[in-house]
Amino acid sequence: MKKQLNSIRKKGVGGRPKLSQEAVRSRTIGVRVNELEMDKLIARAKTMGMSPAQWLRHAALDRKLPSPPAPEVNRDMYVEFSRIGVSLNQLARAANKGLPVTLQKEPEILLNLLRQVQLAILGVSDDSESN
Repeated sequence: MKKQLNSIRKKGVGGRPKLSQEAVRSRTIGVRVNELEMDKLIARAKTMGMSPAQWLRHAALDRKLPSPPAPEVNRDMYVEFSRIGVSLNQLARAANKGLPVTLQKEPEILLNLLRQVQLAILGVSDDSESN
């Protein structure tokens, strides 16, 4: 009798439908954790109603991460631009207070700072300072 029922049933009917090729998760990543980390992972996943694997996947792929650290040249340029801004602000304050503003060496200082920033952007060292 069982043989008859099995032969009558159509193959491939019922059960879970097959996923598209893009949706199939065929790759694995091994992550080692200690007992405390595993307990935290399980607790966080349980709070969200997920399995630990689902929680890790969402935590890794869906969360917005902090920006990567800025390259050293960007930090150096930031410092140089800050110096330029401070100098310009001092000049503007003095002018706004009605104080006489004499631009004897300030434009030269600002121009040198701008040149240093330009060279830093290009990754070229300023050899004129060493001479």
